[in-house]
Amino acid sequence: ELEVLQSIYESDECFKEVNSTTFQYRIGDEGEQMSFLLEVSWGEDYPEVTPDISLDAFYNNHIHREIKDDILQRLKKQAEENLGLAMTFTLIEWAKENREDLMAKQLEILENKAQESPERQVEQVTGNKKEKKEQLTKAQKRRLADRTDYKGERPRGWDWVDVVKHVSLQKTFVLICQ
Repeated sequence: ELEVLQSIYESDECFKEVNSTTFQYRIGDEGEQMSFLLEVSWGEDYPEVTPDISLDAFYNNHIHREIKDDILQRLKKQAEENLGLAMTFTLIEWAKENREDLMAKQLEILENKAQESPERQVEQVTGNKKEKKEQLTKAQKRRLADRTDYKGERPRGWDWVDVVKHVSLQKTFVLICQ
């Protein structure tokens, strides 16, 4: 089966032979949200037992866990139907043929996320970000702390100079108006 896989997928950029018993195949176009990387590993008793099928590659981080579980369950069912036969090619081709059905829920989840946060999309497109608070230097913080008490409030009478000026201006205004 190894030689057959190598001859079939020799020029296919989606196929990768990790080692003599582990193979990876990218289902779908690279970078597409509906694509995934299928990894098939043969055990010692293969093909009398099902191979290890995995979607745990970093490439698949965009896929929800429940969707991965569903894909794995359906692939394992296909593998059980082909026990005793060389099935790696069959599993890869089945996944390619059923990709849209396997990833249909992923598409729904992506659409729901898009509908949940339209303001976030606008923010990403326009580049508008929330304004950050002004950062104070150590010296500014120290001066602020010196002017306030431990609660952050200024002491009583801190603005007495302004009060005196205001009162004297009022007296002057009253005198001028008389």
